[in-house]
Amino acid sequence: MGNSALRAHVETAQKTGVFQLKDRGLTEFPSELQKLTSNLRTIDLSNNKIENLPPMIIGKFTLLKSLSLNNNKLTALPDELCNLKKLETLSLNNNQLRELPSTFGQLSALKTLSLSGNQLRALPPQLCSLRHLDVVDLSKNQIRSIPDTVGELQVIELNLNQNQISQISVKISSCPRLKVLRLEENCLELSMLPQSILSDSQICLLAVEGNLFEIKKLRELEGYDKYMERFTATKKKFA
Repeated sequence: MGNSALRAHVETAQKTGVFQLKDRGLTEFPSELQKLTSNLRTIDLSNNKIENLPPMIIGKFTLLKSLSLNNNKLTALPDELCNLKKLETLSLNNNQLRELPSTFGQLSALKTLSLSGNQLRALPPQLCSLRHLDVVDLSKNQIRSIPDTVGELQVIELNLNQNQISQISVKISSCPRLKVLRLEENCLELSMLPQSILSDSQICLLAVEGNLFEIKKLRELEGYDKYMERFTATKKKFA
């Protein structure tokens, strides 16, 4: 991609606060964006070949609200990313991330986090410190179990479809705001699904198709009627 084309994008972004450069075969984060650290609100560099984010630049976008780097080749995120105190949406689907920075809990404004199609092997504990987090997509990773820390998550929707989950802590029922739990295509036996999800949680949409049990068996469990009451009440609200 020619310099003049990139310059034109940078000039437009200076006016609009939005920098979008997808499908251009970029192998690195454009250093030209350094000039825009104080006015960019949105950056979208999806569908490129970017392998890392420059620590010296990425943490300086003080007004950034949305960052999308879906379909790149990121293997790690720099700690400096966590300086983005206004960031509300972070989309990193289909990269090669194995973990999140230990400082990830500092992204205090984060509302939506998409990490589908990475190489995470565990539920990142840092997510529990994010008080405004509404939606988390961790589908298509390599997560095997859901630990007790899950009870501290503040999310409304948690997508764990297409992992390798065979164990779930009963603490998932204590998530104060969790309404939608997606666990399709995992390795769950019915006996490993905490019954309190049905009888004693806020969850009103539980998606568990494609596990190691028949859905009709789920309907026979104690507490299923309570779950259906929540499901129906929510459905009516949005009808």
